[in-house]
Amino acid sequence: MNQEEEKHKQHVEVFHYIFPTLTSKKDQILEIPVEIPYPGLVPELTQRILSKFSLPCFIENELQSSLERFIKEKTIEYYDNTAYNAIESARNETLDVEDVIKKWEKLFKDETVEHGEKRRTSDSEVFSNVYHKLVHSGPALQTMLQVEQSYALAVSHLMNQRNEQISSLTSKQTAEMNEAMAKVDVWKDNNEMYINKIVAKHFEDQNLIQGRWNSEVDSLKETQRREYRDWIMKLLEDHQTNSAFSPLYSPSTPTNGAVFPAESVTESNPLRTMEESFTIHLGSQMKQMHNIRIISADVLDFCRPNIQNDDSINPSPQRLQTALGLYSNDLCGLVLLNDNNDLSGFSGLAKEFYEVCDSSTEFHFPNVSEQLETLKVQIKDAIAWRNSCQHPGNLTTSEQQSRRSASKHLQTGDIFLTKHSNLAAVHIVFHMIVDDSLRSSEINSRHSAILGLRNILKTACSNDITTLTIPVLLMHEMTEEMTVAWCTKRAELVFKCVKGFMIEMASWGGSDLKNLQFLVPKGISEEVFASLATMLPSIFRVSNPLVFKASSTPTTPKIKLSR
Repeated sequence: MNQEEEKHKQHVEVFHYIFPTLTSKKDQILEIPVEIPYPGLVPELTQRILSKFSLPCFIENELQSSLERFIKEKTIEYYDNTAYNAIESARNETLDVEDVIKKWEKLFKDETVEHGEKRRTSDSEVFSNVYHKLVHSGPALQTMLQVEQSYALAVSHLMNQRNEQISSLTSKQTAEMNEAMAKVDVWKDNNEMYINKIVAKHFEDQNLIQGRWNSEVDSLKETQRREYRDWIMKLLEDHQTNSAFSPLYSPSTPTNGAVFPAESVTESNPLRTMEESFTIHLGSQMKQMHNIRIISADVLDFCRPNIQNDDSINPSPQRLQTALGLYSNDLCGLVLLNDNNDLSGFSGLAKEFYEVCDSSTEFHFPNVSEQLETLKVQIKDAIAWRNSCQHPGNLTTSEQQSRRSASKHLQTGDIFLTKHSNLAAVHIVFHMIVDDSLRSSEINSRHSAILGLRNILKTACSNDITTLTIPVLLMHEMTEEMTVAWCTKRAELVFKCVKGFMIEMASWGGSDLKNLQFLVPKGISEEVFASLATMLPSIFRVSNPLVFKASSTPTTPKIKLSR
């Protein structure tokens, strides 16, 4: 008897049933093997037994009741024995856990394939897989980045033409308005009507020319996006079919992408003079190593791509690193402070950032305008949920007024994310809403912006963002109130809070924050920067080497005993 037959035998129980007959004084004994657990229906089994053995019909009800009791008792007994054997096997360490895991994995996959939703792979998923494969193949990487750079140069030239024509029109309209204002006394009673007519005409001309140029730029970006994605798919075919793969001379190269010379690559950003790096260890028992840097630079230096005026089509090393990490678990994030709480219009730094995003084509994600439109809908739902969770009875009068005034908009410390593939050294941008309260020197660890940093670190550790850049003073520009004492106090607060948040996130699991950059506003004095750089290793645990001094004659350490 083989193993399968032995196993099958263990699942079979013999059903005994005794019943009298009218023609004989002896009782009849019925023995039937029944599989346990029984997969069928008891009434059906009863009818099969009656038909098979030509049994009298008056025993049908009693036979069915006996069968039901028998199957129920034996099924419970079977499961009890199975559970007991499993517990004994685990206790005696005779159970192969890996084998159990493989069986459950196979069953889960089969069940999912049979009953799961049939969904084909989307075009975006296919493109991302192809791009990830090609960007990590040596011959194709440089060519792909050069093609992207050539596309960015084409967009840059078109946008420069747009800006020049708009600037020329603005100058012309300014001169025309000055001339009209000089003739105000001539027109007398018709002055207001005449000026309004000129203003309306200027406004219409501005809208017309901006709409035409924006349409051309959008059309160029859409064409580039389509051509680039088609070219990538053809490039993979050439890579798979042609063993002597040479992407520089591939027939799949776009028409506007010529053969690229192998020139030296230069950095777009100048060397930063004020920069300090440290290696730290955090954790109580299992310590984790992190690289921390404090740096003075413009926050947009991490975003601006290397599009030079000399038509250089060689990408910067930053772009190479960004492309390699695009579809990986080593993403780069940046915290950008935003004082606009409704996403309706942008000015200052936020406007400059979105202009940088629009300066080249986004090949992998929706462009920044589409992302913002989607965010507006999502933010409305989030604000409605937050308002429904607030309890006005627990708030003071001043708190109620402040909450009600901001109930329809984002509040300080709120964060929204945008994702990018066309920036210099950033994949994810955390836009944190701030207000003028950050100009004060009296904020503490419970301030909304500090709690916003905690949410940013939590999101980063949960989504494979291993490099994060944070404005250490929670300001992007130097102002008059930012004295030496102010900067020192603010940096100490942020350092200590971020350290605590990093220790907290490490206990939750997820990705390790390998590289943390503290960004200081550009233009800070060297004395203040040196003070902040000195403070950082005193707050974080810096990894210092242990130095031994060697002597010519060996010495034995003396041990002094004391009571």
